[in-house]
Amino acid sequence: MKKLMTMTRQFRDDENGAAMVEYTILLGIITVAVIATIIGVGGWVNTKWTALNANLTTAS
Repeated sequence: MKKLMTMTRQFRDDENGAAMVEYTILLGIITVAVIATIIGVGGWVNTKWTALNANLTTAS
């Protein structure tokens, strides 16, 4: 347990550890933005596809 606490303190005090945390948070934000964009575009495409299907059904 003491070794784990020592490693944790070293990680906290190390600048590379802080940079890794920052990059991890940035990666999380980018991931959420990409997922939200995919969901938004998917909804838009679904609406257009449904409208096209309805127009083709009424035309034939």
